[in-house]
Amino acid sequence: MENIPLAPPHAPAPAAARGRVLVVDDDPTVAEVVVGYLHRAGYAVERAGDGPAALERFAAARPDLVVLDLMLPAMDGFEVCRRMRAHGPVPVIMLTARGDEEDRILGLETGADDYVTKPFSPRELVLRVESVLRRAGAGAPAADGARPLSGAGLRLDPVARSAFRDGVGLALTLREFDLLAFLLRYPGRAFGREELMREVWGWDFGDLSTVTVHIRRLRGKVEQDPARPRLIRTVWGVGYRLDLPGDGEDAEAAEVAEGAEAADRAGVVADAAEAADRAEGAGRAKGAGRA
Repeated sequence: MENIPLAPPHAPAPAAARGRVLVVDDDPTVAEVVVGYLHRAGYAVERAGDGPAALERFAAARPDLVVLDLMLPAMDGFEVCRRMRAHGPVPVIMLTARGDEEDRILGLETGADDYVTKPFSPRELVLRVESVLRRAGAGAPAADGARPLSGAGLRLDPVARSAFRDGVGLALTLREFDLLAFLLRYPGRAFGREELMREVWGWDFGDLSTVTVHIRRLRGKVEQDPARPRLIRTVWGVGYRLDLPGDGEDAEAAEVAEGAEAADRAGVVADAAEAADRAEGAGRAKGAGRA
């Protein structure tokens, strides 16, 4: 990690600050470096050394973004994130020395918007802060991206950042909202995970499990039965597709899709491919019979 002059615990806001960031880390050296880099990048920064102190500062003045260490004394970062999110949406970047996939996925499922593993480049962290804040809507959406989106009982307003399903409000994280809005703009079109990361979040790098986790979380909020999704479908060999009602899918195609979803959950790719092949053969035979 690069050496820079240490910043005070509460870095004063520079003129025309780009936003307020709360840094939560019990390691003074790491916290000082992160605070210093963010301050030099133009952010007003506050610091907390444990979970209770972080929640106290969060309640006193809501930050625009939180950089949150996972391993904290008294209360871990997962619980701090849950409690902050209970008061409303706020962008969170998890910062931790634990790089296990299980921890990354748990952090994302808790609602984190990004996950940075120590040791890290402070400059990269600043770039990720900028990226997450851009996704949070720091600026008016483009004209085409500002129009309301609807389908299958879903209604999204990109300007108000509000989402409803059958008239009931949906509690979506920033990533979930952007992902659902993107899929609603292109119903019936399949996208790969790399493509979704690039087009939805503007990333040319990152852990592809991020997309998988957010698809699963979205299904839990928009599907009647998340275990048998009818809207956000898995497309083998490609990625995911949003299907709206009335697309004329017949019962046989639905069976194939159900088999793919079940295999997706179980991770049994070969079995799903075989099921798809059998269904495709049955479809050809059915078409020949009609002819």
